[in-house]
Amino acid sequence: MLQKKILLYLAGIIILAGCTKLDERFLGDTTQGAIASNGGNTGTLLQSLYNNLEAVFTPHLTVFPLQELCTDEAIAPTRGTDWDDNGMWRVLHQQKWVSGNSVISDGFNKLNGLVFASTELLGFNPTAQQKAEARFIRAWAMFLELDLFDQVPYRDPGESVIQPSRVRQGVEALNYIISELDSIQNDLPNGPASKANKDADRVLLMKCYLNKAVYENRANPVFNAEDMNKVISLADEIIKSSRNYQLAPNYFDNFAPDNSAIGKENIFTLLNEAGTTPNNGLWLAWGIPLHYSQAPATNGWTTLSKFYDKFEPNEKRRGMVYTTPNAPPNPANEINVGFLIGQQYDYFSGDPLGDGSGAPLIFTPEVHLIEAGPNYRSTGIRPVKYFPDWGPNYFSCDNDFVFFRFSDVLLMKAEAIARGGAGTDVGSYGNTALSIVNSIRTHPSRAASALSSVSPTDIYDERGRELWWESWRRQDMIRFGKFLLNFQEKEYISDSKYLIYPIPDDQLAVNPNLKQNPGY
Repeated sequence: MLQKKILLYLAGIIILAGCTKLDERFLGDTTQGAIASNGGNTGTLLQSLYNNLEAVFTPHLTVFPLQELCTDEAIAPTRGTDWDDNGMWRVLHQQKWVSGNSVISDGFNKLNGLVFASTELLGFNPTAQQKAEARFIRAWAMFLELDLFDQVPYRDPGESVIQPSRVRQGVEALNYIISELDSIQNDLPNGPASKANKDADRVLLMKCYLNKAVYENRANPVFNAEDMNKVISLADEIIKSSRNYQLAPNYFDNFAPDNSAIGKENIFTLLNEAGTTPNNGLWLAWGIPLHYSQAPATNGWTTLSKFYDKFEPNEKRRGMVYTTPNAPPNPANEINVGFLIGQQYDYFSGDPLGDGSGAPLIFTPEVHLIEAGPNYRSTGIRPVKYFPDWGPNYFSCDNDFVFFRFSDVLLMKAEAIARGGAGTDVGSYGNTALSIVNSIRTHPSRAASALSSVSPTDIYDERGRELWWESWRRQDMIRFGKFLLNFQEKEYISDSKYLIYPIPDDQLAVNPNLKQNPGY
């Protein structure tokens, strides 16, 4: 009975803890003494914490739109009446959001709830490793709050929830996150990827140091060679890791239903076991872009044609024919993972699909924020990065959701060298930004041509090609000074206030320690 109460308690925290003051009823069912006297239950709490990552990341409705829909990479068109939702998706891409936007509020509240749940677990006498794992999840959620909102509410374990949470901001928050990651390194396990681990800790530290100049001055960051050298040093530790990361034989293996076995690049993931783990939001990773004729689908977020054109025509990251043991036969030999464009076919019969109106289902490069023409349901190139799990549990899939990958580590090292860090010759990737970038591009799993030189823009574009749809585009655009500029379906330069999101109105109403960000 106690275990059931614990599960209900922690699951409720993610939903309800966005509020600064919690109803004390949710704290009354579980006590530190009860947990401490039932040693296995802190493990149950920790597993529930991992399971709750689903609500924050996998549905592509929380963190994903805040990091992707506001960029040149992703768009959620209004198709007739579909995806209108009072324009809340359109204003993200146009960078015209306000503090009352429910997507922004949901993102802040879910991340804040994850911080709260992690902190609460620390008060229940966990083991040293459990404590380190919870602190890592908390540091990660705090990092994303810092990145998106520049303010991070927090409490210490056991601190009363009656009083408003305190707030760290900017570099103060970053320094705290770095100190946490440094202090837990020795207590984290080496793996597996589905657990907070030493290399995941190093990846997050790399992102802290790589973006430090941004958090010091978002509009005009000045990168420090010392910070870049820390990025390089951490990358080298990961390259030398006992987990032996390597570029996967097939790029899309990293996102396949059996990626826990064949995803050679995956450093930190959310474990999904079809029909076993409670995570079922990942199907939206392919469900949101696809058309209703490719059901189950929700029709249809897309990429932009100018982003698609950044890929070479024959490189494998752009799209390919992929299969798994449970996949349909695909007699049309249709590209079924990557960016779907052109006439679409039934994966079982090979017959051309229609759009439901009698017209053929042809995905076009052209797409607009508002689609009202006769082909409004089929416009736009559809990104599918996770190959659908065609087994018996389509909605409860086996693909592990990927948070950190080895290729990102290599690209961060290349960028740090290009920004003034000292190149190191570790692994088989060379000691220059050019050699590292080319080691990824020319690998048979990518099959892109080698670059003859590499500029900051080249690294920026390569990060886009390698990490598309993985929730890093906004962060990259800001760091490279591209975010406020005009791009497809946003033909103007935005005000600098949009470099961070507003604090949601409901949070300002209950916590006087939060202050609205400038300009909102």
